[in-house]
Amino acid sequence: MDAAQETPPAPLLDVRGLSVRFPGPREGRRPSWVHAVEDVSFAIGRGQTLGLVGESGSGKSTIGNALIRLVTPTSGTVRLGGRDVLAARGAQARELRRRIAMVFQDPYSSLDPRRTVGATVREPMDVHRMLSGRAERNRRVAELLDLVGLLRETAVRYPHELSGGQRQRVSIARALAADPDLIVLDESTASLDVSVQAQIMNLLRELQDELGLTYLFISHDLAAVEHMSHRVVVMYLGRLMETGTTDHLYARPAHPYTQALMSAVPDTDPATEKNRERILLGGDPPSPLDPPSGCVFRTRCPMAVDECAEPVPQTTVSDNHVAWCIRTGDSLSPERLRRFVH
Repeated sequence: MDAAQETPPAPLLDVRGLSVRFPGPREGRRPSWVHAVEDVSFAIGRGQTLGLVGESGSGKSTIGNALIRLVTPTSGTVRLGGRDVLAARGAQARELRRRIAMVFQDPYSSLDPRRTVGATVREPMDVHRMLSGRAERNRRVAELLDLVGLLRETAVRYPHELSGGQRQRVSIARALAADPDLIVLDESTASLDVSVQAQIMNLLRELQDELGLTYLFISHDLAAVEHMSHRVVVMYLGRLMETGTTDHLYARPAHPYTQALMSAVPDTDPATEKNRERILLGGDPPSPLDPPSGCVFRTRCPMAVDECAEPVPQTTVSDNHVAWCIRTGDSLSPERLRRFVH
C-alpha cells in the first residue's frame, strides 16, 4: 500500500481553537466577558455523527450557532470540506451556508405559524434558487415529505395542526431541502415524548444510512447520544473535558466529570438500578464571567488536587480517546465517592 492510500480522508468538518465570548456587565470602566466556549477543537468525518454532550450552560448550543453563523466566534477556524466557513464572504458564504443546516429543539417555535408546511420546506430552495422553478420545487417538497414519513397532503397544513413529532419531521424535511453536507441537531428530540424521541432518532439514522448525511448531535441526554453517535465530545463550562469513540468512552469514562454524568444514567435492570451508586456533584457551576484557572471543573471535582489549578494537559487514554485531566484513568476512592453518593 502506498503513502497516499494510507493517508486517512480529511474530515468533512474541522473545528480548531473555537472560542466564543459575549460582552458581560461592565465592572466600572472595565468590560467583562462571558466565556461561553474556550479553545474547542473537534472533527467529524463524512457520514458520521459526533455527539456533543454536557450540562446546560456548557456551550453546546453556542457551538452549533457558531457553525451556522448565528453567533460570531471570537477566535478559531471552522472548515467544511476544506473551506473556511468563518472567512467566507458574498457568494461563497451563501454557498457554505447552504451546506450546513440546523434542526432546533422546539419544532413549534422554529416554524413560522403563518406559513404552510409546503412553503416552509420549500423556503431553502427558494432562497438558494435551487431547481428550475416553483413546480420543480413543489415536487421536491412532496419527495421530502415522503422521505420523513409524512403524507404529501401535509404540505397544505399549518404547524398548529400537527403533533410535536410531525412538526419535528417537517423541520428535518426543511433541513434536507437545500441538500446540506452537515446537519446540526440541537437538542432536536428533547421536547418530544419518549416514544416519539425514539421514532425521530430512528428516522435520523435511516436518513443518514440512505443519504450519507453527517450530523453534529447536541444533547444533554447521554442515552440518546450513545444511540446516535460514532464519537462523543464531553463539555463543561465551555471547555473540552473528554472525547473518544462512543463505545470506548461509555465503557471507560476517564474524566471525573464524565464519570459523574455516566453515573446519572438510569439502568434498565431494576436490580442494578436499585444498587447503583450515583456521583452527586457538590456546589454550583462557576460563573462563565470568572471561570476557575486550570481545570474549570476542579471546584466541584471529588478528585481535585492543587495541581488542577495549573494549565490542563491533554492526556491520551487510548487510540482516539483523550481527556483533559491530570487524574485521567484514576477511580474515585470509596472515601471520596461516599461523599457524593445519594
